[in-house]
Amino acid sequence: MPKSAGRSGASHAMTVNETVIAMIRPEPGLHLVAGEPAEAIAAAQAWADAPDGIGSITSCATEVALPATGTWRNPGVGCAWAGIVLTAPEAGLPLQLVEADDCTEDAPIIAARFGKYMRHFHRKVKDTDGQDKSMWRTRWSAPDPGWGDATHPPVLLVFHEAGKRSAPKQMEKVADLTREHWQGQWAEGGFRICNGKTPIVATTLELLREHGPAGPAFWRFGREVRQNLWDAIGNPRRDAALARRAEDARRRQAQEAAEREAQRSVCGGCGQKFVAGYGRPTDWRASWDSRWRLACWRRGIPVSRAEAR
Repeated sequence: MPKSAGRSGASHAMTVNETVIAMIRPEPGLHLVAGEPAEAIAAAQAWADAPDGIGSITSCATEVALPATGTWRNPGVGCAWAGIVLTAPEAGLPLQLVEADDCTEDAPIIAARFGKYMRHFHRKVKDTDGQDKSMWRTRWSAPDPGWGDATHPPVLLVFHEAGKRSAPKQMEKVADLTREHWQGQWAEGGFRICNGKTPIVATTLELLREHGPAGPAFWRFGREVRQNLWDAIGNPRRDAALARRAEDARRRQAQEAAEREAQRSVCGGCGQKFVAGYGRPTDWRASWDSRWRLACWRRGIPVSRAEAR
């Protein structure tokens, strides 16, 4: 629990709490509301019927330092602090950094945090095997990036409209101010290559409560529609384009193999096709090929290439 939240009712700390609950969506104990007013029972039942969340309370850590200098235990001054770190590899989410905002801070202040995030992501340290590795990978497990994948962990911004600012406008301003950190390059196939960038995704606490991680509550900076969390932090267009390329390559290989098969010579003596690249029948006991002539062992006479049909 964020420090002092229970004593002071700090709005930001409580927003962090609400964000954790909306992400993990713990199943309520319906037996605990037995005998309560109908409205309370209906609310509990609605929560129980809502889409599942990700992980559990033990999957989350709050106020985690991301040092650009110093150590994990003693981070340097001015390092980034992740409001929430969610690790749920069992749900296909090895690492998710989350920032909660009450719509009270100016967009440039929020955007400035991502410069600190990137400093940490770029930091290299010696791992236990003596090899240089991204510092964040020495603490959290994550799969190696695939072709064109982002090499940095995704960051989720959750806006709670408790302050005076509009969440949609905050999202647009922060997206514009952080473009250098998330915008990739267009590639052939209609998708972006995001190597060296970090996916930044935004939502509101209300949308997160309504849809959960599996619903269309998340806007990836640079995209036009809301998606579920996995599609938002991923690259569905790249995946689809690479799948099409793989299928096209498979078809080309099959067509080329069929063409080679059709062009293979057949021994006029035994009717066996010759092995591609070797000039002899598939049944080695039937025929043999010298450099310039083909001989059928069954017939006992040489068969020239011109006689092969």
